[in-house]
Amino acid sequence: MILKLLLNRNFILITALVLGFVYSDFTDFTQDYVFYIMALTISLSMTSVKTNSLFPLKDNIKPLIAGVILNYLIYGLVIIILLQFFEFTDNIYYGFIVIAATPPGAAIIPFTSILGGNVKYAIIGTLGAFISSIFITPIIIETFSSNAGSVDSIDLIFLMLKLIVFPVLVSRVLIHPRLEPITKNVRGRIIDFGFAIIIYTAIGLNRDVFFSDFSLLLKIGFVVFCSIFILGFVHKIFSNFIKLDSRVSIAQNLLLTIKSSGFSVVCALSLFGKEAAIPSAVLSVVVLIYLLYMNFMNRNQN
Repeated sequence: MILKLLLNRNFILITALVLGFVYSDFTDFTQDYVFYIMALTISLSMTSVKTNSLFPLKDNIKPLIAGVILNYLIYGLVIIILLQFFEFTDNIYYGFIVIAATPPGAAIIPFTSILGGNVKYAIIGTLGAFISSIFITPIIIETFSSNAGSVDSIDLIFLMLKLIVFPVLVSRVLIHPRLEPITKNVRGRIIDFGFAIIIYTAIGLNRDVFFSDFSLLLKIGFVVFCSIFILGFVHKIFSNFIKLDSRVSIAQNLLLTIKSSGFSVVCALSLFGKEAAIPSAVLSVVVLIYLLYMNFMNRNQN
């Protein structure tokens, strides 16, 4: 029972959050490796998506487009609108822009299954948004951080190659029939601990801010809360109003609200420094709470 608890995904991630707050000494070491850890977790996360799930293409156009619209257009628009009501430093602002430009989180697919949603819809929507991020993410970041002289178009292109294109290609190798059994055995644990290290690093690097500038945290927390909880609530009401299939609604809700906090942490750290990672650190906390909340509500309804 103890071993089962220690290997539980929620326990691992919550432990990472707590350690980031109470003992951040290892962040000087882990921050040098978060980029590679993120690339590895993306590679393993994408092994759950089969290449042939895209075909026939005509049957998957709607979820492909939905993934892009929900994850980038609607979520990104909400973030940009909310930012107009607050004054943040440039780096915090850029950190939010990175979140808006971040692809969907890997947790969407397993949680769609847990919540009884349409898993294929979630897979296609996630894949569509993920692939389009190669082009959309650099455009969003460059457009809304034009005043940040340190950001170069070439740097953004190489970042997307290393964090999206290369991991996706590696994932195709990892699902080769000879490697797939091994991949399936280790995938879950490596992803869980990989994200835990990234979350620990993001929170640990900004630990002083969490304990000293509560007004800043409240403002960041409000923006993130609205972009996840309130947006998710509005989507649920709208889905009920138009009588959208409940299984599709669950998949869409997660595509709309769950960003890859690990990706946004790494991207913000790489482009703008540790201050820009503060919104992503808060995002990782709120995303985890939202997923636990969705799971709790689903159990009560059933």
